Amino acid sequence: MTQQIIIATGAFFGMLSVIFGAFGAHALKKILSNDQLHSFEVGVKYQMYHAIVLIALGFNSSTISSATYWCFTIGILLFSFSIYGLILSDAKGKKLRFLGPITPIGGLLLVIGWLILLINAF
Repeated sequence: MTQQIIIATGAFFGMLSVIFGAFGAHALKKILSNDQLHSFEVGVKYQMYHAIVLIALGFNSSTISSATYWCFTIGILLFSFSIYGLILSDAKGKKLRFLGPITPIGGLLLVIGWLILLINAF
């Protein structure tokens, strides 16, 4: 994985996190319950945390394996984006229940990414 791809991926997810966070704080605040808004914010936070880590690791690309990159990237997509889909579809009255099992798979990939990073540190 090249340094530019890792940094660009992190920057892209970071940018989207800011956009989604603003969207949640302003537009969605009027249509979501407090619990739904909180869940949406969890997706945004985890997306931003991992975007920052990707950027930091990208600047020192010798410390990131392809497995860590892919676990974080796919983990963000499955975890955060399934939360967004669940919350937005629920707010529209047509909850996409098939997304429910996808969220923990994404979370597991994020954990595995951290584990691989820990193992590579030694």
